[in-house]
Order: sequence, then C-alpha cells, then structure tokens
Amino acid sequence: MRKRVPACFLFAAATAFAAQSYAAEVSQLKDLTSVIALLALPCGEVVSATETKTKEHMAVCKDGNSYRVYLNPEGRVVAQKQ
Repeated sequence: MRKRVPACFLFAAATAFAAQSYAAEVSQLKDLTSVIALLALPCGEVVSATETKTKEHMAVCKDGNSYRVYLNPEGRVVAQKQ
C-alpha cells in the first residue's frame, strides 16, 4: 500500500524551491551589477540577466544599457556593451 503525501507538504516543498531559486537570481543580478560598476560602465542596476553560455551572461540594466559579461582567455571578467 502506498502512502499519500499531504498536499501541504508538497506546497511547502515547492515554495521552498521557488524561494531558493528567486534568492539565487537576485544574488546573480546583484553580482552582475557589481561587476559592471567595478568596470566603470554606466548601468545603475541590472534588472534582468540570461545565461547564454557557460560563464557568459547577457545583462540588461535599469538605464537601458545591455552588456555581455564573460571571462576572457586570461581569466578576467569583461563586459561588452551590446
């Protein structure tokens, strides 16, 4: 006989997973904002980002600028305006 899992446990697990995913996304946006600021590029705040390749992201800033952020062959972080 199979035991049934109460719906409240499934909802709690799904909510916890969504919260972790959201926290990771917010952290990534803050990290990209910091990288772009440290490279002295105009941005303000990164509002969205998509991962295009391994260790490569497309970041869209609050002010409308967008950047391709990636590691160059020397291992340095580079942001190219798109």
